[in-house]
Amino acid sequence: MYYATLNGLAETFNKTLYNLLKKIVNKSKNDWHIRIGETLWAYRTTFQTPMQATPYALVYGVEAVLPLKCQIPSLKITIQEGLTEKDNVRLRLEGLEALDEKRLEFQQQIECYQACLSKAFNKYVRPRSFQIGELLLIV
Repeated sequence: MYYATLNGLAETFNKTLYNLLKKIVNKSKNDWHIRIGETLWAYRTTFQTPMQATPYALVYGVEAVLPLKCQIPSLKITIQEGLTEKDNVRLRLEGLEALDEKRLEFQQQIECYQACLSKAFNKYVRPRSFQIGELLLIV
């Protein structure tokens, strides 16, 4: 509430969630509470340009296996099914150990993206300086 930058990010997310819900709910708009789970899943598994990853991958370190991918055999699923439980656990632990490094990389990508956006915005801002005693119109 007191952190302005975080508040802006929350407002941006709320706007995105609202727009997604608008596309999914029926005309009467009374089933939004039922559809919010689907909407959040769609958001979390969608590639985000600033992060160059999905929010799901940032949290869990791997991409989500969508239900359709379980029905249509893929290389990843085939490899996981062929592993023993011990090998599968070892691979998961290795992925979790590399997760902090991935998160730092994503954080750097986000900072670069925000710097580019800021630079593009500031290109059109005219700097103004005011002197003490100068009259100003405050709207």
